[in-house]
Amino acid sequence: MKILLLILLTAITLFAQVRVATTYAYLGKITQRVGGDLVKVDVLANPKLDPHFITPKPSLIAKLRREDLLIINGAQLEIGWLPPLLNSANNANIHSGQKGFLDVSGVVNMTDKPSSVSRTFGDVHPDGNPHFGVDVNVVLPIAQLISMKLALIDPQNADTYKANYTNFQNDFSKFIQELKHKMLSCKNREIVQYHKLFNYVLKSYDIKSIGTIEPLPGISPSSKHTIELISKMKKAEIKTILQDVYHEKRTAKFIASKTGARVAIIPHDVGAVDGTDSLESFYALIAKRLCQ
Repeated sequence: MKILLLILLTAITLFAQVRVATTYAYLGKITQRVGGDLVKVDVLANPKLDPHFITPKPSLIAKLRREDLLIINGAQLEIGWLPPLLNSANNANIHSGQKGFLDVSGVVNMTDKPSSVSRTFGDVHPDGNPHFGVDVNVVLPIAQLISMKLALIDPQNADTYKANYTNFQNDFSKFIQELKHKMLSCKNREIVQYHKLFNYVLKSYDIKSIGTIEPLPGISPSSKHTIELISKMKKAEIKTILQDVYHEKRTAKFIASKTGARVAIIPHDVGAVDGTDSLESFYALIAKRLCQ
C-alpha cells in the first residue's frame, strides 16, 4: 500500500504542470512554445479590447490565486488594471520582486521615452512605449527569458525548457528572416496611425509614421487636428492609415474619404482579429497589411 501511494505521489509530481498567467495573448503563445506540456497557461486580457484597460473580473482573481508564475508585458502597460487584481488575489509569490513574477520589458530596447511626464503631453508612459509586442523581433529575446524563468520555477525540467527554446529559436528565426525579406519592398513608406501603437514594427521595417489621428496619446481627435492631418497627408501623398481594433474607427474612415488613403486594420495582439491565433499568423498579418 505504501509503495503504491509513493508511486502515485511521484507520478503526480512528475506530471504536475507549472501554472502560468500572462497578461496578454502573445506572451501566452510564447510561454506555450517554450513550456510545452509542462505548463498550463492562462491569459488575463481579452485581445480584442484595449490593453490599457481590462475589467478586473472575479474569474481573473481566482486564476491569479493559484498561479505559480505571472508574466507581464511591463513598461506600465498593465498599470491601470493589474495591481487591483493582484491585491485581491492575495498570492504573494507572484508579486513584483518575487520568484513567481516576470516582467519581459527588461529585454526590450525601449523607444519613445519622454523627457518629462505631464498630462500636458497626454497619456504618456514614463518607461517608454510599451507596445513592443507587435514587433516580431522581440519574440526570441522574450522566449529565452521565459525559458530561463521556467527553469528556475521548475528546475527538474530545466533541460527541457532549454531544448524547447532552442527548437523554437531555430524555427522562428527562419520565419523572421522571411518576413524581413518580404517587407523590403515597403522600406521608406510613409503612413499615419491612430495611436503610437506600431512604432516598434515600423522602425524594424523602415516605415515612417508622419502623424497620429490622436493629437496626443490617449486624447480623442479634435476637428482642428483632423483637418490639419488631412492637409498634411495630401501634401505628402500618404495613402495608408493604420487603425487598431479598439479605438473608434469613424475618424480614420473620414480622413480616408478626404485623402484617398486606405484604412488598414492592424492587430495589436494574437487573436485581436480573425486568423491571428498563432504567433506566425499574427506577425504575418501585420506585415501583410503594412505592405499592401
